[in-house]
Amino acid sequence: MDALSSLVDGFAVALQPGNLLFALIGCVLGMVVGVLPGIGPIAGIAILLPLTFYLDPTGSIIMLAAIYYGAMYGGTITTVLLNVPGEGSSAITAIDGYKMAQQGRAASALGIAAIGSFVGGIAATVLLVLAAPPLAEVALDFGPPELFALLFLGLTLLVGLGSRSVWLSMLSGVLGLAFVVPGTDAVTGTPRLTFGSVELLDGLDFVPIIMGLFGLSEILYRAHQKRSDVGTTRSASAGVSRRDLKESAGAIARGSAIGSALGVVPGIGTTAPTLMSYALERRISRTPERFGRGAIQGVAGPETTNNAYVSSSMIPLFTLGIPASPTIAILLGAFLINGLTPGPALFTEEPELVWGVIASLFVGNLILLVLNLPLIRVWVLILKIPEPILFPLIMAFMVLGSYTVSRSIFDVWVLIAFGLLGYAAKLLDFPVVPIALTIILGPLLEKALRQSLQMSGGDADVFVRSPIATVLLVAAGLVLLSPLPRRLYRLFRRPDHHRPDDRQPTAPPS
Repeated sequence: MDALSSLVDGFAVALQPGNLLFALIGCVLGMVVGVLPGIGPIAGIAILLPLTFYLDPTGSIIMLAAIYYGAMYGGTITTVLLNVPGEGSSAITAIDGYKMAQQGRAASALGIAAIGSFVGGIAATVLLVLAAPPLAEVALDFGPPELFALLFLGLTLLVGLGSRSVWLSMLSGVLGLAFVVPGTDAVTGTPRLTFGSVELLDGLDFVPIIMGLFGLSEILYRAHQKRSDVGTTRSASAGVSRRDLKESAGAIARGSAIGSALGVVPGIGTTAPTLMSYALERRISRTPERFGRGAIQGVAGPETTNNAYVSSSMIPLFTLGIPASPTIAILLGAFLINGLTPGPALFTEEPELVWGVIASLFVGNLILLVLNLPLIRVWVLILKIPEPILFPLIMAFMVLGSYTVSRSIFDVWVLIAFGLLGYAAKLLDFPVVPIALTIILGPLLEKALRQSLQMSGGDADVFVRSPIATVLLVAAGLVLLSPLPRRLYRLFRRPDHHRPDDRQPTAPPS
């Protein structure tokens, strides 16, 4: 009851005209930041962070938080319509979202993404209100071994993703892991495989990589096919139908649970939860062959998970003062700039600010829904732009987005190189999704592994001392072995199925 009464007081703060305006501005700016490839919520919030010197602390933090979850949906727009994901989590939506757009179902994909984002954000915010303290205590149990086990589980779920061949997916994933080796060792700080290149000291940034693998490669492939106009891409459905809602309901519910649960674990990032959501939907589906070809569950699950994660990641920030992601770390900076230290004491020292920001998450998600459902038809008009005009504009945005990552022309060459790689993969029907996702998850996995082994002096039993890590690793093993029973069944059934018909009826004895 204390939490609910405090939330009511928070709504009194969040619904003040000034704070409502800050939430609206944040949502609009977030959508713009999300639409522009390569910018992302981190850069958007960082650019506007100095404003907190001059604005009311509550209003400024409400605006920065709104930019965060607004950017999550903004990235969906270009991902679905143009196959240009601006961040790692959007790359997963691109698998089925862009296929839906090609089939004339762009409005359905964007509508379900908006509804799923709203439901996931609200569900995670309810969790933030009711269960923040106990969940934050669980998150404290996640050290490097537990984080490694969780990320390893995510990579095992990746097997078979985006390809009919498990072996091709595994090869693609290994190739992606190879691309994360160059750079600076995360534990010792020494350069490795940089070949004397200063640009490679920080490794390969994933933003130009995913834009090249998905966006530039698509433009090159379309140019190769010489399709000046594709009819399915130029049409658009009327909107979200009852059938779409029915098919997406389960994915939205499961995405809310996954995003809300993983948001309290620091260091996970938005990619791992959305990957797990997509892999789960594909595995439990009665028609897994539809995934990768325009399955609406492949959009609903990851998009719901994405926004649920954003709201849930506020839990360790508010209760422990621990940023769960780089973007939350920028928000932590906004608190510190205003002389506020997030943690348990903040609930007693600044209850009006804390509960006002929490209540604004409800308000902001509602603003996003109200803004986006009517605007879906406007976004879909992008598909009406002729390709000779649209493609150069997209390429210009991608080059600009790649350059702004670190203000280096090197990242533009990375964009071009991975665009050519993605183009070749399309011609050879080789899966590129595992490459993109392992490039994002690989550094986190390696860092957690190295830290775990350092903790134990190189003893691998550190992963079985923790019950959480053990359960996650066992689950990963079960995932890897899950195709085996089906293959054995087919192997033993096949001889009976193809056995020559030696049981022809014989003539009755005379």
